[in-house]
Amino acid sequence: MVRRILVVGYGALAYVLFLGVLVYTFGFLANAFVPKAIDDGPVGPVWLAVLVNSTLLALFAAQHSVMARPWFKRAWTRVVPAAIERSTYVLASSVVLALMFWLWRPIPGTVWSAHAVWLQAVLWTIFGLGWIVGLLSTFMIGHFEMFGMRQVLSRARVVSDAESGFREPWFYRLVRHPLMVGFFIVFWAVPEMSFGRLFFAVASTGYILIAVRFEEHDLRRDLGEEYERYAERVPRFIPRPSALAGRD
Repeated sequence: MVRRILVVGYGALAYVLFLGVLVYTFGFLANAFVPKAIDDGPVGPVWLAVLVNSTLLALFAAQHSVMARPWFKRAWTRVVPAAIERSTYVLASSVVLALMFWLWRPIPGTVWSAHAVWLQAVLWTIFGLGWIVGLLSTFMIGHFEMFGMRQVLSRARVVSDAESGFREPWFYRLVRHPLMVGFFIVFWAVPEMSFGRLFFAVASTGYILIAVRFEEHDLRRDLGEEYERYAERVPRFIPRPSALAGRD
């Protein structure tokens, strides 16, 4: 009984920390509402900012990708209970993101700036829609499983541990990675693009383009022909006009 409580408590703590970091991420990228946003902080030499920011992004990429690989999961679950494997991944991701926000160095200079109020409103609306697309995408395929809560509740026998089969909820009938599409929108749809933000957007976009290749390799191995047929029908990031019109 005590172990079940500890497992659920650990998973809940990881999830709450994730929510806090997620809210902070919104403010960090919006350049508002948080103590230190992407363009905040002391300005130093550009080479130092690039070095520090590159190291932080590489650290996140390594943690996020390595801990998601099946071989790491198999080794890791020999050390920690399988029920908290995903929660540990979520916790580690949150800590690395928090570290990046804390140590991120701004790179001044403006790449573009939307001066018209109507254009600023349009871009901020698109920015918000990117967050909505990303968040809804997680609920369509199992938000609480993605972030570890279902696993710990299953261990405590609060919910069933039965896994659902391969599904194609609405966003996933348009593109294979709607969560990543949401991130792309958030990275780029801003009225003020500094050199620091551009560095973040380019590096993060490049990481996603590489990371999804590894993810799809694992999906093809696990799901076989079912995923192959899905990949043939549904684009990776950009929906077909016929799909948007509901003719597919």
